Amino acid sequence: METKRKPERKPEWLRVKLQGGHESNKVSSLISDLNLNTVCNAANCPNQMECYARGTATFMILGRNCTRNCRFCNVESATPDEVDPMEPENLGKAVAKLGLKHTVITSVTRDDLEDQGANQFRRVVEEIRKHSPDVSIELLIPDMQGNTDLIDIIIDSEPNVLNHNVETVPDLYDIVRPQAIFERSIQVLKYVKEKKPHMATKSGMMLGLGETKDQVIDVFKALRDVDCDMITLGQYLRPSEEHLPIVEYITPEQFKEYEKIAYDMGFKQVASGPLVRSSYYAEDISKMI
Repeated sequence: METKRKPERKPEWLRVKLQGGHESNKVSSLISDLNLNTVCNAANCPNQMECYARGTATFMILGRNCTRNCRFCNVESATPDEVDPMEPENLGKAVAKLGLKHTVITSVTRDDLEDQGANQFRRVVEEIRKHSPDVSIELLIPDMQGNTDLIDIIIDSEPNVLNHNVETVPDLYDIVRPQAIFERSIQVLKYVKEKKPHMATKSGMMLGLGETKDQVIDVFKALRDVDCDMITLGQYLRPSEEHLPIVEYITPEQFKEYEKIAYDMGFKQVASGPLVRSSYYAEDISKMI
């Protein structure tokens, strides 16, 4: 596949206004007080301050260090942290104190654990429901190495939305996600929908890594073939010089075209734009399912 020239300058549409204020400080302080992690910080998300200002955050469980080394991701790849037995209870308290109506829980990948963290996901859902029974819960999970027994532990806790990101097109997996397999990710989403037909499924992609339009549409088809309900599309932003370079800045107009194509193919909800991330405005998207 021909590689496009590396873009030189960040376009205007990717320049984020700094936001802060009381609500942002409140979220940040609460996360620190309860010894919790967020993917907002770990992944250096461009929407972090906006989401904090709205009183929302995507919590990241099972520590700060990942057992995989994806070349797009800002999460540390290092010796994994000990699993915190208080994390589920603390997270349940945080969701209640923030008064959330919808919460997103993700994790680092923990290939080192016998259950790969499945039981921690289950306990987190139980604690959130104990403290906030009306909150809708979205879980953004790793591929669990395709182990359906572990996936069962997670989905039997009955989250409202099960999210697993394919991240990029299959032809780029070797350089973007060398420890992952595209078809395995598709099979995770297929299994969830077959086992829990009522459960909304969701996936997401980063664009600008060198993929072609036809390849993106082929991923849409693969997701719709397993009845995936929702998709998010956003621009890949390079966390550091050690990460994969940006091949192309996708224009807002191209994102709008992808949105229309995805809706025409049967997705129930699509979030597509340069600054869209997997959990950006997730509470608004989830209301429409």
